[in-house]
Amino acid sequence: MIDKNLLRLLGKNKKYIFYTVALMILGMAASITITASICRAVCLIIHYKDHSPDMGVFLLPLVTALLGIIVRYISSRLVGNIKDMLGRRVKKELRQRVYNKLLRLGARSADGMSMAGLTQVSVEGIEQLDLYYSSYLPQFFYAMLSPLILFFITVWIEWQVAVVLLLCVPLIPVSIIAVSRYAKKIFAKYWGKYTSMGDGFLDSVQGLKELKIFKADKAQHEKMNKAGEDFRRITMKVLVMQLASTTIMDLVAYGGAGLGIAVTILSVVNGGLDLVAGLFLILVAVDFFLPLRAFGSAFHIAMNGVSAGKKILSLLKEPDPVWGTETITDTSIKLDNVTFSYDGKRNVLKNVTMEFPKTGMTAIVGESGCGKSTVVNLLMGTQSPNKGKVLIGGKSREQISRKDFYSHLGVVGCNTYIFNETIRENFQLLKENITEDEIYKALEKVHLDEFIRQSGGVDRVITEDASNLSGGQKQRLALAVNLVADKDIYIFDEATSNIDIESEAVIMENIKALSKTKSVIVISHRLANVVNSDRIYYMEKGEILQTGTHDTLMKQKGGYEALYTTQKKLEQGYRRENQ
Repeated sequence: MIDKNLLRLLGKNKKYIFYTVALMILGMAASITITASICRAVCLIIHYKDHSPDMGVFLLPLVTALLGIIVRYISSRLVGNIKDMLGRRVKKELRQRVYNKLLRLGARSADGMSMAGLTQVSVEGIEQLDLYYSSYLPQFFYAMLSPLILFFITVWIEWQVAVVLLLCVPLIPVSIIAVSRYAKKIFAKYWGKYTSMGDGFLDSVQGLKELKIFKADKAQHEKMNKAGEDFRRITMKVLVMQLASTTIMDLVAYGGAGLGIAVTILSVVNGGLDLVAGLFLILVAVDFFLPLRAFGSAFHIAMNGVSAGKKILSLLKEPDPVWGTETITDTSIKLDNVTFSYDGKRNVLKNVTMEFPKTGMTAIVGESGCGKSTVVNLLMGTQSPNKGKVLIGGKSREQISRKDFYSHLGVVGCNTYIFNETIRENFQLLKENITEDEIYKALEKVHLDEFIRQSGGVDRVITEDASNLSGGQKQRLALAVNLVADKDIYIFDEATSNIDIESEAVIMENIKALSKTKSVIVISHRLANVVNSDRIYYMEKGEILQTGTHDTLMKQKGGYEALYTTQKKLEQGYRRENQ
């Protein structure tokens, strides 16, 4: 019933669970003291029923009961405070660990989770795990200990009653175990449906424009309705299972207490047990079962927390990229006989060797699926080769410190993210003390300075996903930010994809200028953009088939020449049609 791996996530916070259990036991002792004081008072009332008693004899039970009430109140308040503190610490530390893990993973996939899944795990999942730690675990230990403590107290009063009550107690855990096998499957499906519905909703919102354009919004609406209905059904199954489990536990708890009370009454009637002792046993009989009854209720919370916790554990167990401590002294890069596979079965790259000098423009081209993006992932350090090495200045990428590596690397892709902040703040991410003049100089290079001046200046806020900029403006702004960073190595991964001709020309002009002093690596489907490259690698099916300048490759009459010629004919035909 306790997942050791989840328990390890607590670290030093484990001690607060034991503090909580100790205080709960203290509270139980206070409750027993109050009950015993009441029974003592009843005993005195019976003893003095025929004549007026000295009120002083009631002083001791009264004071004892009052002390018990005070101790019970204080222990209950402390239990609540510690649980709250434990929950807050767990949430803070787990969110920090998840966030740090995502930072270490960088652009790598996190156990196949989507952005919606990661968000739900980091927010709702940790909330559920908080309940597992602050409610379920303390109640588990307390529920295991309290019946034993009560048994050792009551066995001296009437052993038969104590044994009957203790023997009935395990029926609650048995009912929980019986339900748990079914519950685990239900909760696993519940969490899967929950994250799946979140993924679908996020997809629908992000792709709403496309859904409207293609008139597919009705079909997507029906799909979302189906996902919502599936989630409703699994939620109802969870509620039915919880209700059935609660009913079973109530029958066991109150049935067991009733059986103990019946045995007590028989003992009193037969004269084997004192009336006051019998009253005490009747009052504490239900206390044998209530802790386990409360534990059973917390069990359902725990199952949801465990399902979320396993996803968090899976994320935290993802292997971190390997980095070293050395610094870069030479910014030339080489892929040395690299082989790579995503699934361990099909090689996406096969014995690839590429060289990227300290200055100059190197292009990687080929049809979709040839391995260009995988090469980019290796160059960016988000993936490591299965065989071979990625060398920077003759040093293996794993030898270089992560901070130093990324201090030399700039990346502009087709989906480079522009933050929902002002233009100034986007530039400050790379250079904290940047001046307004420096920002405008960078914007001038990408022909955005006049547009920014006329539309609010550098304090203009970029909306989410840069929706208040055109695709070309967004790419040019991303390039301007990277120019300010002044890196030694620039990777342009389809940076001119799906943008206007003017923006494409501006970006290519800057790329060529950068290549005079920097190492520039360009990945492009459109071969017209790489004609001026100092070196071109043409790839097919994960292999390099041709290497050289544009003129050299055209003379070879191979795959590059065929692809370039085909693209050129298509572009010329398109121009003629639109003239």
